[in-house]
Amino acid sequence: MAHDALLAELERRRAAGRAMGGPEKLAKREERGQLNAMERLDALVDKGSFIELGVLGASGIFDEDVSATPRDGKITGFAKIDGRDVGVVFNDFTTKGASTSATNSKKMGYVRRACTEQGMPFVHIGESTGARLPDAMGSKGMGQLLGNDITQFRRMRDTPWVAAALDTSFGSSAWQCCCADFAVMKKGSIMSVSSPRLVSMAIGEKVDLEELGGWRLHADQTGLIDHFVDTDEEAMAAIRRFLSYMPSHNGTLPPVAPVPEGAGEGQERILEVLPEKRTQVYNMKKIIEVIFDPDTFLELKPRFGRSAVVGLARLAGKAVGIIANNPAVGGGALSADGCRKCVDFTVLCDSFNVPLVRMIDTPGFVVGTDAERRGAPGHIMNFMNATCLTTVPQVTVIARKAYGRAYVAMGGGVHNDSIVAWPMAEVSFMDPVFATNIVHNLSPGKEGFDEALEHIQKDTEVWDMARIFSAHDIIKPQETRDYLIRMFDIHCRGRSGGIGQHLMRTWPTSY
Repeated sequence: MAHDALLAELERRRAAGRAMGGPEKLAKREERGQLNAMERLDALVDKGSFIELGVLGASGIFDEDVSATPRDGKITGFAKIDGRDVGVVFNDFTTKGASTSATNSKKMGYVRRACTEQGMPFVHIGESTGARLPDAMGSKGMGQLLGNDITQFRRMRDTPWVAAALDTSFGSSAWQCCCADFAVMKKGSIMSVSSPRLVSMAIGEKVDLEELGGWRLHADQTGLIDHFVDTDEEAMAAIRRFLSYMPSHNGTLPPVAPVPEGAGEGQERILEVLPEKRTQVYNMKKIIEVIFDPDTFLELKPRFGRSAVVGLARLAGKAVGIIANNPAVGGGALSADGCRKCVDFTVLCDSFNVPLVRMIDTPGFVVGTDAERRGAPGHIMNFMNATCLTTVPQVTVIARKAYGRAYVAMGGGVHNDSIVAWPMAEVSFMDPVFATNIVHNLSPGKEGFDEALEHIQKDTEVWDMARIFSAHDIIKPQETRDYLIRMFDIHCRGRSGGIGQHLMRTWPTSY
């Protein structure tokens, strides 16, 4: 063929690929208010930055499927987000439900490997039905489809990995969310191993979509999703926001942002939130909002393990991670789910050079038969191990209660670069009320209880800890922001320059 004919043929094939599932399917999505894969891409990446690879991809199993599988259901390539390179995969549900095949697995694997090797974040926008049948059936299908991606599924893979579960997210879309460092889900979507139809056949009974993999299940019970949104556009905005706190790879520091107007003002408001009565609860999130740069706190897993609060924020424009107890939920006692959440976030921050602030106000770990059934001892030790393995700069603030081993798991003792306490802090092996009962066999309301409690409670005051330099200082709550800024200036500039040793890079994302 002459050059002109070959070039024309290339344009024809490109156009066929970019047509996705065709005008009819695209129109139906628009009627339902669903963005298609290209519209999602446009909402996520910088305008004009996308370079696509694999637009001519199609089914490699059955020749008759070639015309029905433009791009083989996956849009893959590289783009920029806020001026930084990223690798992207967008599932095109209009093409065979974005089902996984041998060809599109190669496309996705190429992008993932390039991201790891070149130090770029990887973003997977999921909406899929699972493996493509009948392509995957039989030994030939399995031999071509599974086990050929050499990407190492390390905990952090050296670069941030982000995923979204939108609408129907079965199979690979669920796998990507479980492997991701940040997973976002649209409310109303379903994320599960298999479709309800397959599950119903497997167990012999009809299953409810919401119970199988609805957003409330993942928000409240599984903890597999970090952030929930109402629309596709909000999902793309959440991904952009998360990546703004992350470095491109683990060998660099996170980007610095301008300090917002009004940052640092009104630190006295902490005293308005913090009750004077030791048994009175309060919402730690309100204190976080005062200390850190305004409107920068991005909470992760807000409905899972709610007695613990974790999230990313900025302090004088620099990215930091926050792990805090929240007395407003269960008095701040750490549940098994709360421990899981803290571990996951600790590993995230340590793997990507995000300094950690830990704010302690907890009576200890949740105990009881239910806690034991949930494997509390194992989760507690995982939390302890993760805290001991943390190598990024870290500052611990004892806000109020710090009892038992929870004190250590939350960064007490030597597990920090600096530890300070507020004057109202209490540190001991257990809550003074319980200790009074055990030591003196006295319960609240019994004669002599108040006197015995007063004696034991006096021993919990933090002055003695400062006297032996187990607390580096006692500071006023309203001095916390300035103290944190100064300490991170010191500890982020050392020989490592704030780059961690990444001892937990192989820690699994889902356990």
